[in-house]
Amino acid sequence: MRPFFVSRFFSAVLTGLLLFVLCAASSSEVLKIVVNDSIHPITDEYIGRAIAEAERNRDHALLIEINTPGGLLESTRDIIEKILASPVPVIIYVTPSGSRAASAGFFILESADVAAMAPGANTGAAHPVTLGGGKMDDTMKEKIENDSAALLRSVVAKRGRNVEIAETAVRQSKSFTDQEALSQKLIDYVAPSEDDLFKQLQGKQVKRFNGESITLNLVGEPVRPFGMTLKQHILAYLMDPNVAFILLAVGALALYAEFNHPGAVVPGTVGIVFILVAIFALNLLPTRFAAVVLIFASFILFALEAKFAAHGVLAIGGIVTLTLGGLLLVDAPIPEMRVHLLTALAVSIPLGIITVFLMSIALKARANKVVTGVQGLIGEIGLTQSALSPQGKVFVHGELWDAIASANVPAGQRVIVRQVKGLQLSVDPTPSTKPNHPSVTIHHRNLEFGDQNRQQN
Repeated sequence: MRPFFVSRFFSAVLTGLLLFVLCAASSSEVLKIVVNDSIHPITDEYIGRAIAEAERNRDHALLIEINTPGGLLESTRDIIEKILASPVPVIIYVTPSGSRAASAGFFILESADVAAMAPGANTGAAHPVTLGGGKMDDTMKEKIENDSAALLRSVVAKRGRNVEIAETAVRQSKSFTDQEALSQKLIDYVAPSEDDLFKQLQGKQVKRFNGESITLNLVGEPVRPFGMTLKQHILAYLMDPNVAFILLAVGALALYAEFNHPGAVVPGTVGIVFILVAIFALNLLPTRFAAVVLIFASFILFALEAKFAAHGVLAIGGIVTLTLGGLLLVDAPIPEMRVHLLTALAVSIPLGIITVFLMSIALKARANKVVTGVQGLIGEIGLTQSALSPQGKVFVHGELWDAIASANVPAGQRVIVRQVKGLQLSVDPTPSTKPNHPSVTIHHRNLEFGDQNRQQN
């Protein structure tokens, strides 16, 4: 009986393990992420994290829905490296209708195991441009073109797509509609929806970059959305050059207010935080540091306008300088990754007006006479409570003070405060007060004595 029960026990254990393995296998899903932004370091981090999650969960595929105007070449290269090395098949789907995978997005689309587009989407226009969109010399232009074309050829050839047509997107900036891309073998499928794409892929073999072939059966598989972390959401928001410029300008204004009102604390704290956050964001973007100098120079012009009252000339110069600094701040290859003119003007004009106003108030306050504390006593008129010869008591500002005068002053006379030394005031007689000089007193007495002698004679 004992061997019988032992065999039954092991049979149950094996059955349980088998069921566990089957359940684990059936828990695999299709992981889905959405990239609806320019290509930058945060996009690279997001896609890399999604690939790692799909590998950890042993998902059947990673679906990347993309809509991008392009972005930074270095981030694009990093993303392509991750996709090519992914152990999970990667499907790039340009959706919804009317979306695009332009410039850097075209490189990413061609690197996928499966490339698909929604009807009405477009791709291509992958000609490299210099940072800032400036004109390149012929030698540099040829170098960058050849480097980008070589990257694209190495990816497209391994995926079995049309190398020659793909290269025209780099060298001639050609763009392709969904049907043009499909007919010229730049993509594999055109699908109006995610479900339709999975139906077209059902049972089809896909050749991986390493040469292996796999069969995709994704119909009916659960699709699990995979979003950005809070950190990535915040950084992606800060990667918007317009946001970074606003943070930098407002931070500079807050520091400016702190310098004009020392001890306020709040403006200084806000200014430092804003500037540090802006610097962090700009560190991830191609930044012209000369533009940062222009931004801070504009505040100097605003201060000079308030100090010298140049009838708005210096203020206008500051606004122009701040606007130029904003427009030149981010040296990106596509307009979507640069500060917009409307943003630069919307920030520069109000900041210029506010800064000049604050500075003019500060200068007027410094020019006014101090009316509080010890310094507020200087120039005040007091009344002598006792004769000053030259020391005595005076009544000033409702208080009785010890005082010393430059000349003898009788009690009940008005004096003016010239200086405060500790708890003693230095005072002078007011112009209407006649000081009591000894010589004058003697003279009057001599006159009275002469008159008495005349009467006796």
